[in-house]
Amino acid sequence: MDYIKYHIVTDSETAEILIAFLAELPFDTFEETKDGIDAFISLSLDTPEIELRLNDLNQLFSFSYHKKKISYQNWNQIWESNFKTILIDNFCGIRAEFHPPFKKVEHEIIINPKMAFGTGHHATTYMMLEMMKDIYFENKTLLDYGCGTGILAILAAKMNCTTIDAVDIEEPAYHNTIENATINNISSIKAYLGTLKNIPEKKYDIILANINRNVILSSLQSLHIKMSAGSILLSSGYLVQDKDIIEDALLNNGFLPLEWKQNENWIATKSVKRYTI
Repeated sequence: MDYIKYHIVTDSETAEILIAFLAELPFDTFEETKDGIDAFISLSLDTPEIELRLNDLNQLFSFSYHKKKISYQNWNQIWESNFKTILIDNFCGIRAEFHPPFKKVEHEIIINPKMAFGTGHHATTYMMLEMMKDIYFENKTLLDYGCGTGILAILAAKMNCTTIDAVDIEEPAYHNTIENATINNISSIKAYLGTLKNIPEKKYDIILANINRNVILSSLQSLHIKMSAGSILLSSGYLVQDKDIIEDALLNNGFLPLEWKQNENWIATKSVKRYTI
């Protein structure tokens, strides 16, 4: 599969805002660069509407961009040259197969991201990993909603979560989750391609949702139905300026926010299900 890379030149603050908007389009991956971001989209999904949307955004924010075709066989070279290890204290370390193992870390995760979002480098994924440290996963049922590379589901499995479903609407993410679970010797993750309608009818003790504001807001009622009272929803993909909107939506859909975390211009929150709507 060939891809189109949009190289967007802008300041770091605008780059964060643009990622939030572009995540609602069929882009697979975003990479921070020295002068902005690179956004990758499948060649087959690069319709004229993509540039129309970028031009609309250009009326609101200051940036320039150009696009380039990236052959599929070159992708490994791209991410290998940019993929750096991540260490969250001594709790969790993320590396690729070509990196040497960590010497002292509680949970080591090997990720080969291909074209799936979620390597731990972006602030939203990093906060999700941080906040998982204080959650008790042992013998719990978990849903990773918008699983990307499967990184969050894999960490949950390493923290002794026994029943894990992972779902993503993007086919590369679905396949990448399966591949990364195998690389990490994880057999407890069941991956699904599609939406919440494609996963089993069951109640989850914990749901992880690291996607974007609009998708999560539109899914809160469905997620609430899939949880028991007291179940945990850990979510991110929100900009700082959206905090009031997120908090109101959580409260109105039967969730109680317990904790907020901020990294750069992004926020994450841990909530619990309060009651049945």
